[in-house]
Amino acid sequence: MAEYSNTNSGALFKNDRKETEKHPDYRGSLNVEGTEYWMSAWLKVSKKGDKYMSIAVSAKDQNRAPNPQTAQADDFDDPLPF
Repeated sequence: MAEYSNTNSGALFKNDRKETEKHPDYRGSLNVEGTEYWMSAWLKVSKKGDKYMSIAVSAKDQNRAPNPQTAQADDFDDPLPF
């Protein structure tokens, strides 16, 4: 049996912490050729009335903490609830 690989795949999850319209509706992570990224997605409606998702991607290894709207609770080992 072949070993499972997350390469070139990702997942988005409904953002249960959305407080404002600027916060994404969905958030998650993506792996592209071995590089990890944070993903955020917003549900939108075009001027013609078509529904679509607007997506933003940022590298996880940037020299800054991940955006709290895109980070998942499981991504942190910190036991503090805040």
